[in-house]
Amino acid sequence: MLNLVWTVVAILVVLWALGFAVNIGGGLIHLLLVLALIGIVYNVLVGRRTI
Repeated sequence: MLNLVWTVVAILVVLWALGFAVNIGGGLIHLLLVLALIGIVYNVLVGRRTI
């Protein structure tokens, strides 16, 4: 599951960087960045749980 989260985060960051390079979808770029950051925070919080 954590590999899936990292994969989604990586894809979102790449799309975000591509959006800056091509300069398309002004609001979409920031939305992708926010989604990537949410994914990273989620992964950090879930990764700390050890039972």
